[in-house]
Amino acid sequence: MRVLLTGGSGFVGSHIADALLDAGHEARILDLERPHRLADVDWVDGDVRDGAAVGEALRGVDAVCHQAAMVGLGVDLGDIADYVSHNDLGTAVLLRELARASFRGRVVQASSMVVYGEGSYSCPAHGAVRPGPRAPATLAAGDYEPPCPSCGAPLSPHAVREDAPPDPRNVYAATKLHQEHLAGAFARETGVPVTSLRYHNVYGPRMPAGTPYAGVAALFASALASGDPPRVYEDGRQRRDFVHVRDVARANVLALSAPDAVPGALNVASGTPRTVGDLAAALHEVAGGDAPPPVTTGEYRLGDVRHVFASIDLAAARLDFRAREDFADGMAELAAALQGC
Repeated sequence: MRVLLTGGSGFVGSHIADALLDAGHEARILDLERPHRLADVDWVDGDVRDGAAVGEALRGVDAVCHQAAMVGLGVDLGDIADYVSHNDLGTAVLLRELARASFRGRVVQASSMVVYGEGSYSCPAHGAVRPGPRAPATLAAGDYEPPCPSCGAPLSPHAVREDAPPDPRNVYAATKLHQEHLAGAFARETGVPVTSLRYHNVYGPRMPAGTPYAGVAALFASALASGDPPRVYEDGRQRRDFVHVRDVARANVLALSAPDAVPGALNVASGTPRTVGDLAAALHEVAGGDAPPPVTTGEYRLGDVRHVFASIDLAAARLDFRAREDFADGMAELAAALQGC
């Protein structure tokens, strides 16, 4: 199988390229950068927003794996046009060129857990509820848990399933949901199946560091590598699902090569929720020596949510996907990789 991989020089994309080659497939990468380490692939130098470059890259491919995107929460609303351009326009151009080429293969695209907003919660009195955005005043007072929107009672968080109503809380999240909607419209118009893989918090080697767009694992590991303490926002008890990038890459190969296409959205996660404080402590432990311990700052970002972690049942049932990478080993590998940057 020959696969067009957009964004194949990036963090997740480069691992997908490795996984495709290891599985005996051919990879063609469309990207603006060409890292030397990926030598055994075809290259098309270009931007996914450039229809001519996309059209060239599509010639002779059997499947498309769309990873090209601007990632991260961003800095402020000054980023909004860039996010929409890279993520929404880029996806629209790719889908337009697929339609023009009468493409009949399989499409897998990168989505994200951020489309959910907050995760799933229940109230003892009102059952399943959907809390709204947390108010700045309550966050500033150190009250981080979202209350029941009906009675104000404390809530119990649960693993979020793919049928949870989306509720994006920041610009990046809005663009990722729009990508899913565009892909859904394309699939309905053309009959071409599209699988949207909702990545949870991905970590691992080649993770970008030293930028406000980096993931929390990279930010913590980079701080430790520089001799600084990881700065943990809120009280560190917010729950996430941290999944290794090699597991994410394997999920993409499974979606591309499954006997039958699996349309729709699937969580890609480890299935084991951990707090952000747990992550900081694990990285501090593997750093060893005189590494400074994490500092819980009480700071917050309005675009953040409190708890969101995944149900992995659907991906297990439809793709036979289960995470394999060990968390402690993955933390050690990430710390070592960023130490050498």
